[in-house]
Amino acid sequence: MESTANILAISGGVGGAKLALGLAQVVAAERLTIVANTGDDFIHLGFPVSPDLDTVMYTLAGLSNTELGWGLAGETWQFMDAVHALGGETWFRLGDKDIATHTLRRQMLDQGQSLSQVTASLCRSLGVMPSLIPMSDDSVATQVFDGQQWLEFQDYFVRQQCAPDVTAIRFNGIDSARPASGLDALLKQACESADALDAIIICPSNPFLSIDPVLSIPSVADRLRQAQAPVIAVCPIVAGQAIKGPTAKMMDSLSMPVSALGVANYYTQQYPQLLDGFVIDHADAMAAPDIEALGLKVLLANSVMRSDQDKANLASDCIAFASHF
Repeated sequence: MESTANILAISGGVGGAKLALGLAQVVAAERLTIVANTGDDFIHLGFPVSPDLDTVMYTLAGLSNTELGWGLAGETWQFMDAVHALGGETWFRLGDKDIATHTLRRQMLDQGQSLSQVTASLCRSLGVMPSLIPMSDDSVATQVFDGQQWLEFQDYFVRQQCAPDVTAIRFNGIDSARPASGLDALLKQACESADALDAIIICPSNPFLSIDPVLSIPSVADRLRQAQAPVIAVCPIVAGQAIKGPTAKMMDSLSMPVSALGVANYYTQQYPQLLDGFVIDHADAMAAPDIEALGLKVLLANSVMRSDQDKANLASDCIAFASHF
């Protein structure tokens, strides 16, 4: 049975997309809004690429390449092979089918459409029913500092395979960025009415690279605090390891304990009074009392999502957890 709860999910790429899919399985499509990070968007070979948006979109459409963890299933690479033969840059791989998405995005943006409008159009074409919106229609560029220089995010993440130790992170353009109109409207409603949202779920995405850009947009964190719905974060660290991506390595290089408690500490220090609840895996049960001492309610769940049923179960657990606040 579909949940009738109204849910806002905040997501990065692969890890967030898994829970977004779980939510889409258990929540009525018209009641689910997913906001994706766009801090890692960039122009590559002339194409406007939105990695996190596209990962969530492809996942919800049932088209994602689960083997690679990114891009579309059944891809071919003739375009990139031709670029390589011509001496072009191939460190960021764009599949032949994926290029169709970026080509249409470029075309619609050039016609004056916003990224929100473009995303909505692409989602309709792919049969994605929940509302998927970018965090902002304004440009925000994540950069990381390796102790010597600032690196563009995709240079660090893809070209250098997360090898440099990150000692600082910044989001260029964040001070003037505005929340996308869909996000802005929903947060206003959530502040004014308890009926607008039943839960705000921060997906198990990298706190620094995927969630911070969203929460750093002026007014977003304050409105989440004021919203008449509980804010729940799902921990991306299980038993001292990141399920996906460089979260654990970054925590270590930032001199943070690589643990569920370390993530909870970060969120409560960086965004005081924002979170109401924190979801951790059963493997981290011993950390629950220390996390509760931070002022958070804790839910123990199976947070490692290996199957679609795992995703749906975790989504249902999060919604049930929210109903107790």
